[in-house]
Amino acid sequence: MNKNKKKVTPGGIILNIILWICSIGFIYPIIWLFYSSMKTQVEFDTNCIAFPKHPTFSNIKNVFVVTDITKYMMNSLIVAVVSIIGIVFFSFIVGYFLSRFKFRGRDFIYLFLLVGMLIPVHSLMISITLIFSKLNLINHRLTLVLPYIAFNLPIGVYLVESYIKSIPREMEEAAAIDGASFSYTLFAIILRMTTPVLTTVAIISFFACWNEFIFSLLLLTDVKLRTLPLAITVFNGAYSSNYPMIMASMLVAIFPALLLFVLSSKRIMKGMVVGAVKG
Repeated sequence: MNKNKKKVTPGGIILNIILWICSIGFIYPIIWLFYSSMKTQVEFDTNCIAFPKHPTFSNIKNVFVVTDITKYMMNSLIVAVVSIIGIVFFSFIVGYFLSRFKFRGRDFIYLFLLVGMLIPVHSLMISITLIFSKLNLINHRLTLVLPYIAFNLPIGVYLVESYIKSIPREMEEAAAIDGASFSYTLFAIILRMTTPVLTTVAIISFFACWNEFIFSLLLLTDVKLRTLPLAITVFNGAYSSNYPMIMASMLVAIFPALLLFVLSSKRIMKGMVVGAVKG
């Protein structure tokens, strides 16, 4: 008899069933989005849930023909990359100082950043729009970088700070004894050791920046500067909407993020828990 064999309990079976139902609930919208993009408008209006009788990829093709979606993708990519660089850099610097130094106001800064994760973005739309308008920051190539960094920085600092706490101080003390400067220790030693969590911060920030819509709508009125989420609204008219085209454009929009998630899901989970496990 195998003693290592786990006993199956009714509670475990119920939990697995619940997890399977939740998994299907998360995956099905992507499947529905995929086959809905291959429908005609008539088929979608007749039955929006049924599979297409005559699948076609013309909607996906028309997305690239009707709109300048490649330009919008490039706009989103530029904003996301610049924002991620700022988020990773400031998360590393702020997270390091919060984890290694005790100074007046440290607890307030830490609490301030944590509260930042709890404030709904929609509650700040009017104030941010007014501030950007007063500072003449609307309709610039990098207009969205500032709010993206501000709203993604708290989670980045929290992850980095927790991770650095798990790194022994003796490593920095040994580097100082060997004559290494503070900046060398920070950027040549600690930075390399925090690569896993910084990668996680970068990936999470990419999802947030790539899919963001509200600030793009409020702060960018110039069509040339539109990001990818705004491109989807082209197919949404005042009196009618071409839903198969909307589905096709959404499919094109989420593909890079979905591909990145599939390739890096294990790294994300590892980076999210490694600091807590070590600490």
